[in-house]
Amino acid sequence: MKLALALAIALGAFAQDIPRVRFETSAGNFLIEVHRDWAPNGAGRFLELVRAKYYDDSRFFRAVAGKWVQFGIAGDPHVAQAWRTRTIADDPVKQSNKEGFVAFAFTQPGTRSTQIYINLADNSNQDAQGFAPFARVVEGFDVVKKIYTGYGETSGGGMRAGKQDRLFEEGNAYLDREFPKLDRIVRVQVAGEARP
Repeated sequence: MKLALALAIALGAFAQDIPRVRFETSAGNFLIEVHRDWAPNGAGRFLELVRAKYYDDSRFFRAVAGKWVQFGIAGDPHVAQAWRTRTIADDPVKQSNKEGFVAFAFTQPGTRSTQIYINLADNSNQDAQGFAPFARVVEGFDVVKKIYTGYGETSGGGMRAGKQDRLFEEGNAYLDREFPKLDRIVRVQVAGEARP
């Protein structure tokens, strides 16, 4: 009995140490596992944004076939602008940008804020540039691979500063008007947590 209780406590602690986050999207649902030990700053910021509902009702605005799908500019421009300059410190790269691994996008060191990408293939060439995975897709990777990639870099404007200004200024209204086929994030939630 004591062994069973100790095991249950250990498993509960493990579950808290490796939270799972469920994405409900227009392409279907998928689940990622967040590893704080891989990239503590990235994992912490991502969970903070999920709990703040930042990603709810937003778009996969930069999806490149065979490379990645990217999201992380809130659909409401006021919310997106409020978080845009709230950066976090870089994490050392402990995992590789392999297929299904998840990391923060950035333009230069020290600029990670809200934008995330999921690797659709082995992008380990990103490792040396400092892109530190903090999570991986553990269920529904077939769904991630179905996310619409027909616009490529066009809808996201690439990663250069200034090219994403319209996304921050107009949010979903701009994307829905100019890029109506983009897949949507309906909501994102930490598995097992009630939403306020």
